[in-house]
Amino acid sequence: MTEARRRSRDFPAHPYPGRRPDFSFVQDGEVVHRLEPASGGWSVAGRPLDDWLGDRGAAPLAAREPVLAYGSNCCPSKIDWLRDELGLRGPVVVVRARVRGLAAVWAAGFRVVDDQRPATLAAVPEADETHAVWFATADQLAVLDVCEGRGARYELARLRSGSIVLADGTELHGALAYVAARPGGRAPLLVDGAMVRCADVAQAVAVGLTGLPAAADGLDVEIVPAS
Repeated sequence: MTEARRRSRDFPAHPYPGRRPDFSFVQDGEVVHRLEPASGGWSVAGRPLDDWLGDRGAAPLAAREPVLAYGSNCCPSKIDWLRDELGLRGPVVVVRARVRGLAAVWAAGFRVVDDQRPATLAAVPEADETHAVWFATADQLAVLDVCEGRGARYELARLRSGSIVLADGTELHGALAYVAARPGGRAPLLVDGAMVRCADVAQAVAVGLTGLPAAADGLDVEIVPAS
């Protein structure tokens, strides 16, 4: 099977945050299709993305909300889990992005499902990282809300901090992201007074770290009220 069309199982979900493709993709069922920049948008196997989505009765890109994915949500096997366990439906569009001024850092708390240390988002002025952006439908966003424990573990917020540039060069403004709720176990972990970036410390090491929850993550955000 070529890189243009792969199975979710090629990207195992464990240990957290799971393996993510090094390309933009749309996942339909358990199949991962590579996305390529095209004139005026993106293409799948040479077809415009919106046409490809339309063939499947799915919403076009413009009708979806951009959500920064900096943890496990850009792992195709995790997306399968969302389908199986939380009823996620429809093609999932995930575009790689260069993110500056923001970083995935290890959280102070642990995940209940597997005792792994999850990621959270923080403002880190010198950070230059590669993450991804989900273009989520309203139904898909509702599933993410459940998965992320919106209002308890994380809050859904519109970002004013940092910059996000998609793989095709498009700069996003006002993207959504799940940020640590206050109070809660998703505040950044401080070890010797400093946050620990996921890019610097692997999960196998991070799970054994000890420290204190940070009082703030430094983000400039607008919390989106739950409807």
